Amino acid sequence: METKNILIKNVLILNPKDNDENNNHDHIEIFKGSVLIENDRIAEISSEISSSDVNKIIDGENKILMPGLINTHNHISMNLFRGIADDIPLETWLKDNIWPLEAGLNGKYCYAGAILAAIEMIKSGTTTFNDMYFFMEDVANATKDSGIRGCLSHGMIDFGDPEKREKEFKENIKLIKNCNNKAEGRIKTFFGPHSPVTASKELLERVRKEANKYNVGIHIHMNETQIEVENVLKTTGKRPFEYLEELKFLGDDVIAAHGVWLSKEEMNIIKNRDVKISHNPCSNMKLASGISPINELLEKKICVSLGTDGAASNNNLDMFEEMKFASLLQKVNTMNPQSLPSDMALKMATLNGAKSLGLENDIGSIEVGKKADVILIDVDSANMTPMSKKISSNLVYSANGSNVHTTICNGEILMENRKLTKLNEADILQQGNIAIKELIEAKEAEN
Repeated sequence: METKNILIKNVLILNPKDNDENNNHDHIEIFKGSVLIENDRIAEISSEISSSDVNKIIDGENKILMPGLINTHNHISMNLFRGIADDIPLETWLKDNIWPLEAGLNGKYCYAGAILAAIEMIKSGTTTFNDMYFFMEDVANATKDSGIRGCLSHGMIDFGDPEKREKEFKENIKLIKNCNNKAEGRIKTFFGPHSPVTASKELLERVRKEANKYNVGIHIHMNETQIEVENVLKTTGKRPFEYLEELKFLGDDVIAAHGVWLSKEEMNIIKNRDVKISHNPCSNMKLASGISPINELLEKKICVSLGTDGAASNNNLDMFEEMKFASLLQKVNTMNPQSLPSDMALKMATLNGAKSLGLENDIGSIEVGKKADVILIDVDSANMTPMSKKISSNLVYSANGSNVHTTICNGEILMENRKLTKLNEADILQQGNIAIKELIEAKEAEN
């Protein structure tokens, strides 16, 4: 196969790094240079790269090149439910609004919501997402068609019903067998037990065994609300992470979304088992779930990444907003302006996201040999002028998704100069509007 090359010239390269041996803190490496992409990987990073035999040249002047953002908790088909029920209590939001609509979902609707979300992610710089929902093979098709990278799991709920449990395993295992490593390797699959409240002990124990068997990760909601924690305490006598520890469920392949209401003992369990936490500040604030103790988790060297949750509880998928809110929420919670600085917020949205999904060898930083999942940020705009001496400050506190100029995933340009290259935005928006209209009409007909 003929090599396909992209050269990004004279660009400011921003690269998240782990602990520096000299000063032992997380930092961001920044330097001016050029990046050569060959097929799906970064082939060379240098101050000067020859442009001969290059298929495509991108001028990086007045641009920042950084890793594509990684959204580690989402339900992307729920983009159809954006704004469907706002400013109401969580239980009312779920029981009276979301669940009745979800009852009418099918594969066509979930594809429509997922491909709509893909546009939003591409245009705001997200190249990888971690998703748990229904009709996930249709979501896999949307992922394949969009060009982005997705980690997919079926949301497994049994409420103790053996027949339902068996159906959930069949669905998730079918997803793994049919979709894992498909779409040029862009699709990975996980098991998706919904939570310790909605998934039985039997389901959770079997998930652990099946995840080991198929060598895939586990994606689960944990400690999102006080009510959830109280329910687990009432039924098991233990807090959620203590309960899962007793079941021998936890490991370094588990990514736990939310982690808002955590005891000191649970934080120690998370640390000891190397569980990854996906922090979703906007969703947690919007649903009044609470404030996750992110500073304490980071002090324990626990891997914390960022997610948006679904658009029904956020209401967008802009990871730049998520970085800003994550930082500001910790500052006001601790009354310490030095809490969660911009470098750390940016690392959470990139390298930590990759680690959370077991993809740190392929994505999350700008390094030779890694997958070419990169974005270009246009700094020649009012909200990015003047540029701070600390580049991450502008990216976290000033930027938003509209500052993304170019999005590349797996070496393929998905958007250049704000123009999508693979997807027909107008058609997809129309499909999304038709899908939610039909779902609402079906719900109203049932009442």
